[in-house]
Amino acid sequence: MSGIVKPIYNVLFKRSSTFALTILVGSFIFERGLDVISNNIFDSVNKGRLWKDIKSKYEN
Repeated sequence: MSGIVKPIYNVLFKRSSTFALTILVGSFIFERGLDVISNNIFDSVNKGRLWKDIKSKYEN
């Protein structure tokens, strides 16, 4: 193994408990990132039609 892969393997993937924890943390980070990206895309596609954009027209 190369110089950077071996320490990563020894820390994260050698034991099954740390491997499972790595998968759980990675999936949580992926899910949050995907959620933020998809919300930003949705907001940019629907700009001007969302409540946060038109709320000032209807408030007293």
